Amino acid sequence: MEETGADPRRWRLLGLLAVAQFMLILDVTVVAIALPHIGADLGLERGTLTWVVSAYTLMFGGLMLLGGRASDLFGSRVVVLTGLLVFTAASLASGLANSAELLIGGRIAQGIGAALLSPSALSVVTKTFDGEERNKALGIWSAIGGGGSAIGVLIGGLLTAGPGWQWVFYINVPIGVVVFVLLFRALPADRPAERTGGLDVPGAILVTAGTGTAIYALINAGDRGWLSAATLGTLAGAVVLYGAFAWLQSVVRSPLMNLRILSRRPVAAGTFLILVATALMISVFFLGSFYLQHYQGYGALRTGLSFLPIAIATTLGAHLSGQLIGRAGARPVAMIGLSVAAIGIAVPAIWDGAAMVVIGTSIGAAGIGAAFVAASTTTFSQIDYREAGVASGLLSTFHEFGGSLGVAVVSSIAAASLAGTVTTGFTRGFTFAAVVAAVSAVLALVVVPAAKPSTGVRAHAH
Repeated sequence: MEETGADPRRWRLLGLLAVAQFMLILDVTVVAIALPHIGADLGLERGTLTWVVSAYTLMFGGLMLLGGRASDLFGSRVVVLTGLLVFTAASLASGLANSAELLIGGRIAQGIGAALLSPSALSVVTKTFDGEERNKALGIWSAIGGGGSAIGVLIGGLLTAGPGWQWVFYINVPIGVVVFVLLFRALPADRPAERTGGLDVPGAILVTAGTGTAIYALINAGDRGWLSAATLGTLAGAVVLYGAFAWLQSVVRSPLMNLRILSRRPVAAGTFLILVATALMISVFFLGSFYLQHYQGYGALRTGLSFLPIAIATTLGAHLSGQLIGRAGARPVAMIGLSVAAIGIAVPAIWDGAAMVVIGTSIGAAGIGAAFVAASTTTFSQIDYREAGVASGLLSTFHEFGGSLGVAVVSSIAAASLAGTVTTGFTRGFTFAAVVAAVSAVLALVVVPAAKPSTGVRAHAH
């Protein structure tokens, strides 16, 4: 199908892909708020409960490049549909689980489906839209990514307090089935970006092991200590695996990715922005959720409702920046967005109280939403459609890295408050996040290219 400027089916396709992506992002935070109920029902200890979240994040982040490369080799349509099918089936299995082993197994399968679906769906978006419309489409996509995390807290609270924690998984099943049927009809039969070569399985194993090892180290650094032998040893192992992956990519006939893509300034700048934006977003969600539930004594439902303005602010920030970025360029949008994030996050660092947490985090979320859009448009500004899948996988991988890094750092800084009744840890955590946002705003002036986003990936026949 040849895409045309007047074809409204492109926007319907974006809507369907956005709903699928929304489920994936939602599943990170929607489960977090249900953890106390899951633990009580299945008799799980804290360490096991951590893996209910981490198993999904590890597989999602670790297999992302593989999903992106598969999209380039086999076509986006087949990988999107396969990923959605796996994710939906795994959601049903997770809801039916009556033991820790079955639940974590279901979460691993969900992560595999998400890693196939997310980069291939983003690849479809970048290949379907062009010019100013592509900036708007990426703005919508970024709003889904940022807003989905906040809405996950809301929906998790509603479902956990209502029909039960199983429904944080069951809710994906009817939505997944409907979206699968509609996407089966709507997705064009695209041609693979490369007709020759195969999937670099050894490379996929190495990069997945490296990413999974790094995320595992970050997840556990708060408990083990950042300078402990276990943390440093695990991070060193990740470096060795990445080194082996880099060597293999230089000698194999059909590499998983061309490492020179990382030397392009727009790609490097985009991955930096997505790393920082995600780390900030997940950090303030983590701190805010713990503050409201553990210190203010809010229940799951009330905590979820408190995150509604944060979700709206994230969506508005991403939407407005998606409209602005074509005229002003990514650099000012990234700088202003991160500056707004710093100002907003500083509010709960300075003033105590639930209202200050919600107001400040909402302001900060609007700025972070803008940074998400700047990250996407910057990354894809010089990417050819043949590399769209790998670029999408790379961006999504750094998204997961950012989330794991953010939680690991602030959970260490705020440890005193997470384990007790004092607020000093929360204050330090919000202060640290605000400083990181301010420093990143300055760095954005240096690393983000000054030029306005080019037309980038051209729309083409599928």
